[in-house]
Amino acid sequence: MPAKKRSRRARLIVITVVLLLVAGVGGGTLWTISTVRESFPQTTGSVKLKGLSGTVNVKRDGNGVPQIYASSAEDLFMAQGYVQAQDRFWEMDVRRHTTAGRLSEMFGEDQVETDAFLRTLGWRDVAQQEYDTKLSKQTKEHLRSYSAGVNAYLKERGGSGISLEYAALGFVNDYKPQPWTPVDSLSWLKAMAWDLRGNLRDEVDRALMSSRLTDDQIEELYPGYPYERNTPVVDRGAVDPAAGAFDPDGTPARQASRAGQQTPEGARTQLSALSRTLDKIPALLGRNGSGIGSNSWVISGEHTTSGKPMLANDPHLAPRLPSVWYQTGLHCTQVTKACPFDVSGFTFAGMPGVIIGHNQDISWGMTNLGADVTDLYLEKIKDEEYLYDGEYRPYETRKETIKVAGGTDRKITVRSTKNGPIVSDRHIELGKVGDSAPVQGVAPDRGKGYAVSLRWTALDPSTTMDAVFKLNRAKDFKEFQAAARDFAVPSQNLIYADTKGNIGYQAPGQIPIRGKGDGRYPAPGWDSKYGWARYVPQSELPYELNPERGYIVTANQAVIDQRTYPHLLTEDWSYGARSQRINDLIQSKIKDGGKISMDDMQSMQMDNSSEIAKLLVPYLLKIDIKDEYVREAQQLLEGWDYSQDADSAAAAYFNGVWRNTLMLAFGNKLPKELRLNGKCLRVRPADDSGPLEDIDGTARTVRECGERSPESAQPDGGDRWFEVVRGLLKDPDSTWWQARGNLHNPKAENRDELLARAMKGAREELTTKLGKNIDTWSWGRMHRLMLRNSTLGTNGPSLVQRMLNRGPWELGGGKDAVDASGWNAAGGYAVTWVPSMRMVVNLDDLDKSRWINLTGASGHAYHENYTDQTDQWSKGELLPWAYSRDAVDKSTNDTMALTP
Repeated sequence: MPAKKRSRRARLIVITVVLLLVAGVGGGTLWTISTVRESFPQTTGSVKLKGLSGTVNVKRDGNGVPQIYASSAEDLFMAQGYVQAQDRFWEMDVRRHTTAGRLSEMFGEDQVETDAFLRTLGWRDVAQQEYDTKLSKQTKEHLRSYSAGVNAYLKERGGSGISLEYAALGFVNDYKPQPWTPVDSLSWLKAMAWDLRGNLRDEVDRALMSSRLTDDQIEELYPGYPYERNTPVVDRGAVDPAAGAFDPDGTPARQASRAGQQTPEGARTQLSALSRTLDKIPALLGRNGSGIGSNSWVISGEHTTSGKPMLANDPHLAPRLPSVWYQTGLHCTQVTKACPFDVSGFTFAGMPGVIIGHNQDISWGMTNLGADVTDLYLEKIKDEEYLYDGEYRPYETRKETIKVAGGTDRKITVRSTKNGPIVSDRHIELGKVGDSAPVQGVAPDRGKGYAVSLRWTALDPSTTMDAVFKLNRAKDFKEFQAAARDFAVPSQNLIYADTKGNIGYQAPGQIPIRGKGDGRYPAPGWDSKYGWARYVPQSELPYELNPERGYIVTANQAVIDQRTYPHLLTEDWSYGARSQRINDLIQSKIKDGGKISMDDMQSMQMDNSSEIAKLLVPYLLKIDIKDEYVREAQQLLEGWDYSQDADSAAAAYFNGVWRNTLMLAFGNKLPKELRLNGKCLRVRPADDSGPLEDIDGTARTVRECGERSPESAQPDGGDRWFEVVRGLLKDPDSTWWQARGNLHNPKAENRDELLARAMKGAREELTTKLGKNIDTWSWGRMHRLMLRNSTLGTNGPSLVQRMLNRGPWELGGGKDAVDASGWNAAGGYAVTWVPSMRMVVNLDDLDKSRWINLTGASGHAYHENYTDQTDQWSKGELLPWAYSRDAVDKSTNDTMALTP
């Protein structure tokens, strides 16, 4: 066994043994359960906290959610830092090491490649520049106070006193957590921006597709947005009148090119390697791709039972343990100019303030806007220089040292051009030069080759942290828009409601205006005409205030009709399946004067109707199936109402058919770089056991299939694939419907033959997974949620994973449903993204608002609040959301005083 493998295995074995002893489940007597409880937070009595100016009260309800009361803003944020460190410091520490490219310091050499890539992007360097040059004095004071609170907690504790994971880590290296800094908090904003960055993967995938597919075929896989069928967020022309430049009936926006480009073999090697590198970088919030996003909507009082607005939000992110969200309330005992905060909602562990929630006057929610804020550039390189506008220029370079626990330090050189850091330096294959450029136009002589650089808005220092605090204290729509003006990255749909009865929407963010090119394919870095000219001015970004229809829906659909809007935001929107379903549900409730209640809002969040099933099932039922074995399953679809309940046999079978359809129609027709290791598509039972097979039944070995995650352009089943199939259903003889035959199945020549094969394949697959008796089938048995601890719970030994992870939960819903428990058709039916929290805010009486988190307040694996909200979350239940002082007092279980 290689030394590297031996050292990693030795570290993991030690961690396993230590955690077993700490947990008291390994038969050892060295440590007991009291050691585990050592890291649990103190929630009663009093604690002296040096640096406070007055007493702070921390009130926790039965779910451990803290409501913090202080007489000054700086005491408030110091207490927030202290309390979050009590509950989640291990998570905070791992996150800051991730964003800084320093995971190797904690976990060893296996993390070097990830660290090197993130050092190349320089997230922490940008965060440092923001702190030094961009943020207001007030924001920096809040960040320093928060850091002081975290560090006060660290001074009290050490090792397992902070979290049991440190006890294990201390046995394999001498790691000790360092003090928290304001830049540690700011760096997390870059992780948010990375996971919500837009179409970078689509840009790579389209370039790779050009090696095998025609221009028309590529466009069939990336159809235009269906504006006439799926309503954009805002009506055309909804920009600030003060801009004075936008005529909705004037010149239309420059349209993105719909033509593909040929990508030569050498360049494909670089782009393929980049795609694999992107797969390996931790998705800290969730997988980025087609059909993945969030829901939010706001209803004006004219349509609600209370007569005041109601606002709902449920961001869809990867399931994490603990949840990416942290619930809290931050209350100044007297709201004044000096202490203006009386806010409650969801934030991230490691960040002060509240990201999504409400204060005493307004509420706001967020969904990903999906703007194209990243561009890849092919750079012409020669020796130590790159070509730019006919002149070779030296790189900007910096040296980085990656410290490796239990190993040798690694040194890397980061090179940058005017377009951004060269990301191709970080992979051995990316270092290979291409034969010609995957871009339009004629490239210069290639000399010594090409490199790939990245332009990304989040690599420019910005004021997003200022925006967070401005949102927290905003009193009206004008102040809400002013906060949005500072919300640079990631670009989000911001919805709004206030206690006076107004509802609104604002698109914020730094969104580039390009010179030439449209961002759909890599651009020639040697030509400045393809650079970014400027950002879209805030006054020209879409917004709405009190629209006549009386509601606003954002669910990652097109923000505005690009055919009339003057700026190209993106051509890679989500296609609006969820958003239109929400629109339809609202319209069905308010027609003929109907009113929407809080229960209605909550029920809409759990709507699990399958939009693709409504389209496809009529075609499936028309197919004459002779095989009684398959016909028995087909009959499940007769009379099905398209609801994807956890106990539904019809939902299980339909989703099996949908997956088989995608794999047969598209799986083996994409370039080899975009398949799972170019060899086979993995089919596993729901419990991830059993043999690997090709979708057509051919047995494969693990070595043949590889272990690449089912990402990239594989047909994941998201709403882009709904739109693709919708178009192809009208063309039953399209070549996409052709599928090769095998020993068990004849070749499919057209739509109905392929769908018949998909029904047969689904029947066989579900029989293997769920048994021969279709009466016992259920969607939830296939569609299961496992909550995995985001560090040792994903890569540690199986015993450690069983100790730190929780589940499974059998879920309803699906990728196209409002209740978006997503799954990846290229990899199986297990849940891969979820509504990471849910909230419904009642602007008539804020104490009647409701919320729930995916897991719980605590990051401590054996604490009662580790996953105490998950059962209720899985059933669609919401918890009461106490806000006023009286309501908080009534819900309080524990009170702790922090004193000077």
